[in-house]
Amino acid sequence: MTRVYVLCEGQSEESFINGLLTPVLQSKRITLVPIICLTKRNKDGQKYKGGTSTYGKIRNELVALCRQHPHEFVTMMFDYYKLPNDTPGKRSLPDVSVIDRVLYLEAQIDQDIGSRNFIPNIVLHEFEGLLFSSPDAFSYCGLSEGNIRALHEVRNRHESPEHIDDGDTTAPSKRILAINPRYHKILDGVA
Repeated sequence: MTRVYVLCEGQSEESFINGLLTPVLQSKRITLVPIICLTKRNKDGQKYKGGTSTYGKIRNELVALCRQHPHEFVTMMFDYYKLPNDTPGKRSLPDVSVIDRVLYLEAQIDQDIGSRNFIPNIVLHEFEGLLFSSPDAFSYCGLSEGNIRALHEVRNRHESPEHIDDGDTTAPSKRILAINPRYHKILDGVA
């Protein structure tokens, strides 16, 4: 059995790993262990799970996981859009396609971590971008046919789900919420 520790950004990613990826990969003798990054502080200064504040904190957790599990794999699941500015290569991104920027950053992070058991993984936008791979799946959450058609229209206006805008009002999650205000990312995303 191969074990892969996945440092992830939050509960949506953890639910996705546990609910969808793990059952499929277990049949291939791969076990995923999601770990939510502890990088944020609330207004009282207390740490809480989820999100990203500095790459240094992410790096510390990745390096520790690589050292603690030298005979297993360590990866990450973070959104490109929310990567901290101190991420290696972020301030010197080449003028290439956004997909190539992600590949560039993954190479920079891989070099920075410098561990043979580390596999970098950046999701271009946010978890909800993956949901646009199959808008029909929203029928599992009770979405009407009209709302599902509206999600298809959003998807069809872009080269791929990963190309859906990442602005404050046009990010995939914001588009889903505009069509379905009752959308709950942790529960409905996995469903």
